[in-house]
Amino acid sequence: MSSSFEKYQKRKLVSSYFSVVISIALVLFLLGILGLLVLNAKKVSDHFKEQVVMTIYLNDDAKDIEIKQLERSLALADYVKSTKYVSKEEAAELMKAETGEDFLDFVGFNPLQNSIDVNVKADFVTQTYLDSISEITTARSYVQEVRYDNDLVTLMNDNVKRISKWILAISALFTLIAVLLINSSIRLAVYSKRFIIKTMQMVGATKRFIRRPFVWQSVKLGIIGSFVAMAGMAIVLYYIDKTFPELEFLNNPMLIGALFFGILLLGILITWISTFIATQRFLNLKTDDLYY
Repeated sequence: MSSSFEKYQKRKLVSSYFSVVISIALVLFLLGILGLLVLNAKKVSDHFKEQVVMTIYLNDDAKDIEIKQLERSLALADYVKSTKYVSKEEAAELMKAETGEDFLDFVGFNPLQNSIDVNVKADFVTQTYLDSISEITTARSYVQEVRYDNDLVTLMNDNVKRISKWILAISALFTLIAVLLINSSIRLAVYSKRFIIKTMQMVGATKRFIRRPFVWQSVKLGIIGSFVAMAGMAIVLYYIDKTFPELEFLNNPMLIGALFFGILLLGILITWISTFIATQRFLNLKTDDLYY
């Protein structure tokens, strides 16, 4: 009979520890993903900004040497990420592929122009910079015009600022929620042992002596939960790197290592503080109050 009861108690204890580890791991995993997003927010926004294309349309009488000089000067410019020359024949083929029809058969000639597509670095993707670049470029006699999507640039910059503010606010809120959830799980685990705490206190054990095994046990659960969360984050990082290699999330191992260490440290600190507070509360309770 006693053997069956001991097995039941062990199963109950393992189940309690398992639920605490899962709770800690899930909360730290979501917090880590949010931290990953916060740390890489600028990289993600820069990636999308650099997809904005500024197209320089050239006159038909532009000489090859002039075009090559323009390409060379653009490639050396601090504000340019990449350039690509698109001949009018290539432009016609691209339009044919997009529309599925050969418009040259209807028009009878190629009305398109030779052009250079320029991807500007993220820090210069503002209307002020792009207007300035456009004015300098159109000053060349063989450049007909420069086009880019003004509305898209304005909308993108406004949204980046707005999203950054929301991410910071959500991060602060979610950190608070994470602390409260882990604290609740730890308190429930300690609550189930409140009578053991009071019994040890009644036989003369000091508060520090009673608290030590509970704190150490919770810290171990926090460490296990942190490693589970980091394993989940590693899988997500690997998937993101395979799906969006251009974001280069894995190209900064120091940053990733700091994030993982932060998750581990957070798991230890929250469980240590929560267990300390929870055990202190039951140590200060009177025996009659333990039943409520």
